[in-house]
Amino acid sequence: MALEGGGGGKVARRRGLGGGFPSLMRRKQVDSDRVRDAGQPQLAKELNIPALVAIGVGSTIGAGVYVLVGTVAREHAGPALTISFLIAGIAAALSAFCYAELASRCPSAGSAYHYSYICVGEGVAWLIGWALVLEYTIGGSAVARGISPNLALFFGGPDSLPWILSRHQLPWFDVIVDPCAAALVFVVTVLLCVGIKESSAVQGLVTVLNACVMLFVIVAGSYIGFQIGWVGYKVTEGYFPYGINGMLAGSATVFFAYIGFDTVASTAEEVKNPQRDLPLGIGAALSICCCLYMMVSVVIVGLVPYFAMDPDTPISSAFAKHGMQWAMYVVTSGAVLALCSTLMGSLLPQPRILMAMARDGLLPSFFADVNERTQVPVKSTVVTGVCAATLAFFMDVSQLAGMVSVGTLLAFTIVAVSILILRYVPPDEVPLPSSQQESFRLSQEYDEERVNVTLGDERCKTSQIEDLIVAQSMQDPLIEKEIDSSKMDEIKRRKVASFSIGSVCVGVLVLTSAASATWLSFLPICIGCIVGAVFLVSGLGLLCWIDQDDGRHSFGQSGGFTCPFVPLLPVMCILINTYMLINLGGGTWLRVGIWLLIGVLVYILYGRTHSSLMDVVYVPVAQAEIYRTSSGYVP
Repeated sequence: MALEGGGGGKVARRRGLGGGFPSLMRRKQVDSDRVRDAGQPQLAKELNIPALVAIGVGSTIGAGVYVLVGTVAREHAGPALTISFLIAGIAAALSAFCYAELASRCPSAGSAYHYSYICVGEGVAWLIGWALVLEYTIGGSAVARGISPNLALFFGGPDSLPWILSRHQLPWFDVIVDPCAAALVFVVTVLLCVGIKESSAVQGLVTVLNACVMLFVIVAGSYIGFQIGWVGYKVTEGYFPYGINGMLAGSATVFFAYIGFDTVASTAEEVKNPQRDLPLGIGAALSICCCLYMMVSVVIVGLVPYFAMDPDTPISSAFAKHGMQWAMYVVTSGAVLALCSTLMGSLLPQPRILMAMARDGLLPSFFADVNERTQVPVKSTVVTGVCAATLAFFMDVSQLAGMVSVGTLLAFTIVAVSILILRYVPPDEVPLPSSQQESFRLSQEYDEERVNVTLGDERCKTSQIEDLIVAQSMQDPLIEKEIDSSKMDEIKRRKVASFSIGSVCVGVLVLTSAASATWLSFLPICIGCIVGAVFLVSGLGLLCWIDQDDGRHSFGQSGGFTCPFVPLLPVMCILINTYMLINLGGGTWLRVGIWLLIGVLVYILYGRTHSSLMDVVYVPVAQAEIYRTSSGYVP
């Protein structure tokens, strides 16, 4: 259905009415989720670069680093653990570049959900948001469960916590409850409800203390290393005992130690200067984490031969072997601080994602409420805290940790795809709410009537000009073709770009699936890899050959960070993340599939019919800009 102007011309087309496939492709405008009544409370803009760095580093560096260095060194990398961390950091940087551009162009709450809603469509955005909700809930619960065993070491042993905080097995049930984990989740929830400025300050303090512990490990470990001659690097197997493949396998494992910087993007709406601060905050946080990881790994693998490392407590046991038993308490303090900081980073983004989804009508408006005094989504934060505390109290969610990786890798992948869409086929239409459709139609009728009056006064001149154009066209028929040639070329370019992006995605999926299907014989694997590579290389080649869309310059807010090496960098990001997604295991995908199926049912029963784009029409960007300027409407 189309809105018709006074002269009968089509000025807009309606999309998204009813259900079915069209509703899955509805795309909102960059800032449409920020269009609210003037009196509605806003999120507080309190975050600057130091606060963003603290959030990013605190969310990324968890207790995993205190365990991963031992496990990965023993089983995969050996002394080459440092290179594994470096390669994983570079792989994470690919996603960070994509996040940085989209965060600075679209500084609104919702992170990957928000970006995919703008660039891909409502269906994909819903699934990404639904997966992120699961990721942060399980991630926060798992982190909280890991704090109590480390905390118990200060009281004398694993089961030495006070009775009220220690773990207990419920009678007649095979369930071990953890009151300490639930209590910590509630404490963090209350802190997050107080305000973003206060919670970010506390997280900054905890992150600094954790960084000091890691610096202690680096400095004290280096002192011991120089005294003993770095015995860990003198093993007979050499620097690569498991070969290059082992080192790369170690990179895939430690890649998940970098998950967390996307938390910075989720706070975009609360940043004072998002165009400058968000890219710097994401980049600085990732760089600091990579440097700390590499320096810690350099020291630890040099103190103890990789085959003699304790897989559970590699750092504290390394100091104990050299007569520094007391260092165990320092390292344990760092692990507790890291877990507390990661817990805050896990619970911080989810309320903002719920709020963004509720603003778009995909969830009840209850989740979109912002407290007038604290200027944070208190209701969403409380719901998040209660769910995470319940899981942490009743369940050992360590077996569900793979589901956290699925949500993160899906988000990383769709953000990279969004960069390709932004650069080559950015949205050329914007949604016009139902409340503005009538005034827009009247504005179009008025403009056409005014043009008709002007043309009526100069009808003779116009006729003469038309006769001249016709005469010239008869002499040179190419003139008329040249008028529409640029428009036709642009339509063709967009079609080629869309086909190329689709070819890249199909090629990546086929290539990674074939390469991971080790249960197949060699011939099917080889054929699958060749077919996937052909699709991938063809799509990438076409994207490199055609020009990027000029509309990318006016997309969102200008003046921010620009992702380099497009299309190569986003394609590499899609390839790496998809490969890791494919290799997460069938059990993980079965559990995630059940959760996503529940999400599909929720969308069909509620989100599809309550979406804010349910009764909108789509108008060309140029017409929307003219209407906005003339009427004062803010799209």
